[in-house]
Amino acid sequence: MLTTNKVWAQVRNNVTYDGQGRPMSNFRNKADTTFKRRDVNEDSLTIFYTPYNGLGINKLDSTINNFYNYFPLPSSYNHLGNFGTAARNLIFSTSNNAGFSNGFNSFDIYNYSLQNTKLYNTTRAFTELAYMLGSGAEQMINVLHTQNKKDNVNFSLEYRFINSPGDYQSQNANHNNLRFTYQYQSPNRRYKAVAVLLSNKNQSSENGGLQNPKRLDSATIGNPYEFTTRLGPGDLARRSLFSTVINTGNIQKNSNIVLRQSYDFGQKDSIVTDSAVYKLFYPRLRIQHEIQLQSQSAEFLDPYADSINYKNYFGYALTKRKASIRFIDAFSTIQNEFSLISYPDKKNSYQFAKASITLQNFSGTFADSVNANFYNILVGGEYRNKTKNGIWDIDAVAQLYLTGFNSGDYNAKISLQKTLGKNGGSLQLGFQNINKSVGFIYNSLSSFRVTNRGNTSKENSTKIWANYINQKLGLQLAANYYLVSNFMYADSFFKLQQDASLINVLHLSGEKMFKLKKNINAYANLDIQQATANAPINIPFALARLRIAFEGNFYKNLFLSTGLEIRYTTNFKAAGYSPFINQYLYNDTYTISNRPDVHLFFNFKIKRFKAFVRVENLNTLIPPSGFKSYNFVADNYPSQTVWLRLGIWWKFIN
Repeated sequence: MLTTNKVWAQVRNNVTYDGQGRPMSNFRNKADTTFKRRDVNEDSLTIFYTPYNGLGINKLDSTINNFYNYFPLPSSYNHLGNFGTAARNLIFSTSNNAGFSNGFNSFDIYNYSLQNTKLYNTTRAFTELAYMLGSGAEQMINVLHTQNKKDNVNFSLEYRFINSPGDYQSQNANHNNLRFTYQYQSPNRRYKAVAVLLSNKNQSSENGGLQNPKRLDSATIGNPYEFTTRLGPGDLARRSLFSTVINTGNIQKNSNIVLRQSYDFGQKDSIVTDSAVYKLFYPRLRIQHEIQLQSQSAEFLDPYADSINYKNYFGYALTKRKASIRFIDAFSTIQNEFSLISYPDKKNSYQFAKASITLQNFSGTFADSVNANFYNILVGGEYRNKTKNGIWDIDAVAQLYLTGFNSGDYNAKISLQKTLGKNGGSLQLGFQNINKSVGFIYNSLSSFRVTNRGNTSKENSTKIWANYINQKLGLQLAANYYLVSNFMYADSFFKLQQDASLINVLHLSGEKMFKLKKNINAYANLDIQQATANAPINIPFALARLRIAFEGNFYKNLFLSTGLEIRYTTNFKAAGYSPFINQYLYNDTYTISNRPDVHLFFNFKIKRFKAFVRVENLNTLIPPSGFKSYNFVADNYPSQTVWLRLGIWWKFIN
């Protein structure tokens, strides 16, 4: 939020800006215009951001000891053996949203979203360029640029490109993500406008897994690309640094244009100093309107479908020996939200109460040119209070779908956070209950092949949690307890199920930094999960991650972190995967028994330049099993062997 917090106001009041957004001395006293003092901010950068729907000021991450802060996939995620393919979190969680969903979420972790959008404020134009190159021609490009044209105008542009040909045939992945934000605040601080443009395109080839994974143990096979897969035209398979061709696979697109405008009623004030008068404005009531124009589509295509493979491996009967298959669902949505926001404490804009009403109109287009129109009307309420001393913070949100396609859906959440003294850390307690409709892929109008569509009930999930954080001790503890009824899941390539019983899942986690010696630190993460017996959920009982690093500040400007990283999961029945509906499947027969993943890393930073060098999956070189000892992520889906990644992040200040 532009210039509404005390910290940013202090920065803004010390400087003005030229036409390029560069800071200049702020002289409001006419008697003092002959000699201009140099402002210390002219050669430095002050940059903050706030989440699109969040509170508080956040700084950019400058650490180098955790590669996953810069990598789209968190350490708890698995993909299908190639970066960019369908991803799954090994830590159990439920959806945080009620309302409409097309039912496809396996690529969400790679995407830009409104929820993870950052609204920046900066004293100087800031650019960050990043490039990562991996084995097998894998690459990722990141670009971020933001600047304030004036103290009340900011824009930012982000772009990410992921291309990964993969180790196996028909497993190349290609993602393009674009985000643009624009912020404006009127000089009198009453009117605000925020515009966001999001665009995501996910493309991932599907090979259905290996036809004969046991051949991996053969000492005569040195190139995984030679193995025959269950899907995809092997004779057309080629690996290329810039290849974007998806012969057989999933293509998903979504775009969103958002415009949020608000007008504030409140109180004027001013601060008088010896040399200037600073005008202030305290909002008390805000009228806000937000419009979203969204389009999304999901498509599976296989123009080279082989009836023998489809019948033998997937139980799908084709009428021709060679056939072409295509499933596609596409939706367009217009959403209007009208809100009233009240600020009880004029000097604390982080305390407010909000009431809203929203109208959604969306239309769907399916195979064979079938069209349908839907609507939703929902109401919402929200109360937040982020106190100045941080002793008690509260966040309460409620949303109810009154009528329409998702009538009866709701989301209710409340969390309290308390600071436990100067060195006691902070404790957060929370409760959330969500009643939601199943994804549209379960609907008979969807063109995706599902054999057992029928009457489904709304899925209801409750989450109770407690988090404790003590930054001084380098300690984080968390406990999450889930209760889920009418749980939706897939249990075969074309079959979806609903479990009417009550499922319980307990998740405990801890994270601790240990000082071993002067420049040697250990970072330990442990997650423990337990679900109701026979629940249709595939999660490991324990997931552990350990990093031992030699790190510190050397030669004034050199920051170094190098060492060993180990990730281990206990044996568990791993989820299968259906390429035809882009869903991970419940599995109760295939058990994964993997070796720990072992990685070496060498990370360093010199001023505004950062570099990350990683040699991953060293565990695959350890005898006694064949040429390479592969870990598996799902039945017939082996993970990568030794993998090298080199990444650079370079910041520029104009």
